[in-house]
Amino acid sequence: MDIRNELLRDLRNRKPGYGLEQAFYSDPNYYRLDMETIYYRDWLFIGHDCEVAKPGNYFTVQVGDYPVVIVRDRQGQIRAFHNSCRHRGSRICAGEKGTSAKLVCPYHQWTYELDGRLLFARQMGDDFDANQFSLKPVHCESVGGYIFICLAQIAPDFAPTRTLLEPYLAPHRLTETKVAFQSSIVEKGNWKLVWENNRECYHCAGNHPELCKTFPEAPSATGVQGSKKDPEMVAHWDKCEAVGLPSLFRIAQDGQYRATRVPLINNAESYTLSGKRAVGRQLSDDVNAKQIGSLLLYHYPTTWNHILGDHAISFRVLPLGPNETQVTTKWLVHKDAVEGVDYNVEELTHVWLETNDQDRRIVEENAFGIRSPAYEPGPYSVEHEGGVLQFLEWYSNAMETRLSGDQKLSRVA
Repeated sequence: MDIRNELLRDLRNRKPGYGLEQAFYSDPNYYRLDMETIYYRDWLFIGHDCEVAKPGNYFTVQVGDYPVVIVRDRQGQIRAFHNSCRHRGSRICAGEKGTSAKLVCPYHQWTYELDGRLLFARQMGDDFDANQFSLKPVHCESVGGYIFICLAQIAPDFAPTRTLLEPYLAPHRLTETKVAFQSSIVEKGNWKLVWENNRECYHCAGNHPELCKTFPEAPSATGVQGSKKDPEMVAHWDKCEAVGLPSLFRIAQDGQYRATRVPLINNAESYTLSGKRAVGRQLSDDVNAKQIGSLLLYHYPTTWNHILGDHAISFRVLPLGPNETQVTTKWLVHKDAVEGVDYNVEELTHVWLETNDQDRRIVEENAFGIRSPAYEPGPYSVEHEGGVLQFLEWYSNAMETRLSGDQKLSRVA
């Protein structure tokens, strides 16, 4: 049986309410199909506008086999390109981030304008046409301070994503922020395990003592069910909507992305051990209300987010292999907030650095156990793990819909 049909068979045979078979979390061939079917076709959150605040600012990222560079051009437009020289394919920008007037390949100094045009290629002959060798573009969109890219030749329509997310993000003016701190960790587990762990707080009480001081464990906050029947949640929505902050639970028709605002517990203002603000200056000049909780924004397969009154936190999920996933966390503050005056980095980051490390250990132990020959999928808690079931529903539907129309794929050696 070819690998495509093998995976489709496993999806169709999955028992309702149960997890996936072992191969989905460890098999390199299933991983390859995940990359080709999900990560190489979907819109992926990749970074923030504020990371390329000025013309010539750039940052790089590796998505599976694809190195990509994101840059702001001279007209102020954010662009993305395949980070591969059109001469002999060398990576052009090797650093994680930087600033450059031009993009220059270090190998033979082929030089590109910030909009991707080839400007200079030394001694290539009279019949060489530089217009034919611009950098290959990657689809790139920005919404509310979030940069998304798509590696597919033809990208899905981004307009529905923009329509849903932009009203929630707009009041927070994230284009006028800066990255106060960034952390990247590698979790030795499949990317779907990272997401499954994120999509429930069934595990929180026993594993996240710091986070549980402020973040609600209630399934109505962390899942996809019951929020409209939770009087505390509805009251919070009404309060925030009254001051111009969209807050109601909204989800895309296919379940890929959603947004809602949830209250923090114990009258907390921020994710700190005390529950007090981590940043003295408001994140946005347009948002002055107190105790607005956290705007939770999810977009499969790459990002979940928490946006508060004093700062925002973004998380980016990128697979490195069948059993390794990179999770990058960025803490955003107002662009004029001063470290040591308005905020202390240790206090700002402590709760989520601890939580991330705890989640890393959880995912790695989960992955370790799943690799056992004795593993078989178990049932999820309908009450607490509805968010996990919803993620698996999105994943299963996306894989089945796309693979059913693809050409035959064979196992790799």
